[in-house]
Amino acid sequence: MPTILLSGCSPSPLSAYMKGLGIVRILSEQRPSARVLCRWERGLLVLESDLTREDLLAFFLEEYAPTPFVSPWNGGSGFFFQEGKSQAKGADGKKLKTGIRDQATEATRALTAVQQSSGRRLARYREIIGFAKEQLRNSLRESAPADEEKLELVRLLRNAAPDHILDWIDAAFVISGEKLVPPPLLLSGGNEGNLDFSNTFIQNLLVVFDGNLDTPTVDSRSWLEGSIFLEPAKIRSESSSGYFNPGVRGGANATTGFSAKSYTNPWDFILTMEGIVLFTANATKKLASHRYETSFPFCVKPSAGGYASGESKEAASAKAEIWLPTWSRSTSYSELRHVFGEGRANIRKRSARSGVDFALAVTSLGVDRGLDSFYRYGILPRFGDSFFGSVLQHINVRREPIVTDLLASSDEWLARFLREASGEKAPASIKRTAGRLEAAIFAQAASPQEGDRDVAQELLIALGECERVLAGSEKWRGHEEANVSPIPWLPVGWLTSATSNSAEFRLAASLASLRPTKGSILLRQQLEPVTPWASWDDEPNNEVVWHEGAVTDLLLAMMERRLLLAKSASADSWPEFARVTAWPSDIAAFIEGRIDEARFAELLWGLSLVDFSQEIRPGERPGQPDAAICDEMPSAFYSQLKLCFAGRLPNDKRVPIEPAIFHRAASGDGARASEQALRRLYGSSIPVLHLQIPLDGEAARRCAAALLFPLWDSQLAQVCRPVAPDFFPEFITKP
Repeated sequence: MPTILLSGCSPSPLSAYMKGLGIVRILSEQRPSARVLCRWERGLLVLESDLTREDLLAFFLEEYAPTPFVSPWNGGSGFFFQEGKSQAKGADGKKLKTGIRDQATEATRALTAVQQSSGRRLARYREIIGFAKEQLRNSLRESAPADEEKLELVRLLRNAAPDHILDWIDAAFVISGEKLVPPPLLLSGGNEGNLDFSNTFIQNLLVVFDGNLDTPTVDSRSWLEGSIFLEPAKIRSESSSGYFNPGVRGGANATTGFSAKSYTNPWDFILTMEGIVLFTANATKKLASHRYETSFPFCVKPSAGGYASGESKEAASAKAEIWLPTWSRSTSYSELRHVFGEGRANIRKRSARSGVDFALAVTSLGVDRGLDSFYRYGILPRFGDSFFGSVLQHINVRREPIVTDLLASSDEWLARFLREASGEKAPASIKRTAGRLEAAIFAQAASPQEGDRDVAQELLIALGECERVLAGSEKWRGHEEANVSPIPWLPVGWLTSATSNSAEFRLAASLASLRPTKGSILLRQQLEPVTPWASWDDEPNNEVVWHEGAVTDLLLAMMERRLLLAKSASADSWPEFARVTAWPSDIAAFIEGRIDEARFAELLWGLSLVDFSQEIRPGERPGQPDAAICDEMPSAFYSQLKLCFAGRLPNDKRVPIEPAIFHRAASGDGARASEQALRRLYGSSIPVLHLQIPLDGEAARRCAAALLFPLWDSQLAQVCRPVAPDFFPEFITKP
């Protein structure tokens, strides 16, 4: 079929998206012979139908019958104010202020103009206005209902209303048990503060149609071309577009200077309202608890992460998030009604409830088939009762392995932690780390490249930071209201997905992969009070040595504690077994202070959550350093010490544990540490060169700390060959 590119209907701003839905809905309902299909192409809506561009314009200018939007539950709807009555009161019983009274007068005039018209296009509108007034008279209501009274009025209207207003009532409210809940898209039930959407719709109709509202005004065609096709058109000033199009709304800080006027194209607002009624809410009864659960299509609770200005305070005051889909397959209006009526977004066995949940659903194919992407909108507070509908992100629908596979084991923990972190009692540190975690999840979802390792690494670090802060927030996490457990063990696939060619990552991975043997424990148990089964360890112990100081001091404390455990277990040599090892050049970089220690500490926390008991295939381990630095070796002093704390040695040689060697080096007394190391190696029949190395101070301390990093047999031979060439003959290079 012929196609029409609707240049004025794009995913942003919100009004441009809703306009497209409105055009498709009105054409399909009022001109079914046009056989309308629609799809998104390069960020614009494309119509497929039997209509030409001129046919489309002619239909809206000459045939279009507006949907009868009326809101008799709102004070600004035009139903509760009669011009000339100075004693008119609002829902609170107080006299209306001058500005609000003028606004109410205008609303009443607009409603009266429609009711007194005689044109064929507004026949249904006149019927609905008459119906609403009759219901108000029967209920003896002369003023706008207070919030607690709206439920009775909406029930009355809905039970007796004609079919052609039901979609509007369902879009404005959902009756959930004994509560009246306004869906977020229409804010407080079809109004934004004093701005009533239904009456603003009528006022815009009066601008684009003349006389009996059957014929277009002089500027109507120009405005329609500007709205649908983005043709140049003069827009009206002092006319609000609501929160749907913040760019032309005006107000404080809207331009250079202190404030700006509001502008709108009247057809923009008309078509926006026609599209909004696709978003009808529903309430389902939960049989087990006899409670009602309200469902709003593609609407979820706001999350702070994923956009530049996002923070927990803004998310807490935001109305909601709305995720608007795009699709490239030609789709009919009946299919759209199904998609928007359901608004499905699932994460495995549960429905998405927050922005983070929706991002996870989009990247795990937990949404309807045929949808290509989603535009994430936030209904954010501006000032007073005003809001902005701001696009926050654009996320493509795809299967992201990080989300579908690697985060699956943490799904329940993630939902609980983020929910509890948003509570009022959560400490600032918890809220801050939760925000970083949300931002990392959104970055993963929005990443243009599948399997982006840098983005995955940031997510792993964010998980590690959450665990670190949780470990230090014992009072909060242990409270019965929060009761947040440690992060469950993460799949070993994180090792590959989040890897990077950096010394910091390889060093952190080698420590995190240390496996417990006789006289040894998991590295995670030295960072936080957890059991090997990833539950909080309530028994007091001295295994946890984490502190916020220098990394060298942290590694020395870890090494010291492991020495004590090994001696207590009567281990015959240093117990060292790891799934991943460091590289000699990385150890040299650490000893010489050439690594980013803050980054190393972040990676250590993240990688400590990975379950290294799972099998790791050779291709899944971090790659080796670049060739330019691969041959760098740590000092001979380190080599001497490492022979004493190497675990396995050739020919099943064993070097008994001698804590004094480590303690001398850790205190900066490298000369005596070297002397004792030589004595211990000679006593163990290790053919080492008699070379006492008087390395003192911080260099000796860093060498002692580096003893914690594990090495493969071949790497150990490479490191120790300079001080024990006869012990590793196969690694002696020919001259």
